[in-house]
Amino acid sequence: MTHRPPAGGLAAVSAALLAMSRHLEMRDVLKTIVASARELLDAEYAALGVPDDHGGFAQFVVDGVSDEQWKAIGPLPRQHGILAAMLHEAKPERLADVRKDPRFEGWPSAHPDMSDFLGLPIRDGDEIIGALFLANKRCPKPEGSCGFTAGDEELLGILAQHAAIALTNARLYERSRELTIAQERSRLAHELHDAVSQKLFSLRLTAQAAATLVDRDPARAKGELQQVAALAAEAVDELRAAVVELRPAGLDEDGLIATLRTQIQVLDRAHTARVTFESLGVRALPAAQEEALLRVAQEALHNALRHSEAEHVGVTLVRGGDCGTVLRITDDGRGFEPTATRRAGRHLGLVSMRDRASGVGGNLTVESAPGKGTTIEMEVPGG
Repeated sequence: MTHRPPAGGLAAVSAALLAMSRHLEMRDVLKTIVASARELLDAEYAALGVPDDHGGFAQFVVDGVSDEQWKAIGPLPRQHGILAAMLHEAKPERLADVRKDPRFEGWPSAHPDMSDFLGLPIRDGDEIIGALFLANKRCPKPEGSCGFTAGDEELLGILAQHAAIALTNARLYERSRELTIAQERSRLAHELHDAVSQKLFSLRLTAQAAATLVDRDPARAKGELQQVAALAAEAVDELRAAVVELRPAGLDEDGLIATLRTQIQVLDRAHTARVTFESLGVRALPAAQEEALLRVAQEALHNALRHSEAEHVGVTLVRGGDCGTVLRITDDGRGFEPTATRRAGRHLGLVSMRDRASGVGGNLTVESAPGKGTTIEMEVPGG
């Protein structure tokens, strides 16, 4: 007969599933699953282990253990007896006293005492992607008996099924983010190679020309050496700008405004053009919107500083009239012909900028004319 949880149990399961769906970062997902399992089954302790490729745990998260207790426990062994065994045997375990199980071993001396135990693998198809462990059911129970019931095991099974989805989504999210970072670094590496290689090639030719002119035309040689100095300075500018773009954005720690301000200050020092930043009335935005705004700002700044020959590039971030947030990057450079937008779009990365904007519910507009500079504006809802 299938166990049907009481209404309160269904509400708790629903709350747990909603909590899991709110997170994408792997560590946040793990913590939410563990806390949800412990609360759902009213256990004193809960843990979740994610396997590595060597029979142990790559990550191990606990709930119900204080920071002081955790410090006293110290580093956990790579394999954890019955816990690690569950990754191989891949079946539920419900025990009256885990300490009497022959697989109970490797527990640190400062580890809290445990008695009744419930463990369940988390599966994604045939793959075991984690294991949930609960100990010490908070309920009246005779000595030597298990407080966890078949109904508890079924409830934990429901949670484990959805935990598998949450963990899989978190892994996909992390892989997607790693791929994005790799693509961004690859793009920057190509740009750095092209830009600096051209500068160094020109510098080498100019230095050779100066060497041949030193004896027969010192005045021209002096001019060539001045050009060498200018080319070297430009190469340094390219390197500095690339280093700035390769650094972590710091959005998680500092937020969009502080991150933009810091990067723009560095760009202002690294380039001959004046680069300024102004923010007015903007509050914190969802992480996806902040990242999209930052990436569009970086791309637009890259274009303005390397292609437009601008003397001044201004970046503003303000609240719009319809409760939105507007990012505006304006330069006084050479601009381009709007009718050539298709060709310029490929060259200036406008397609990717528009994709970033639309991906977070925003839109991007571009205004430019030959000799009149360029303004790129991105608006997102909120803020």
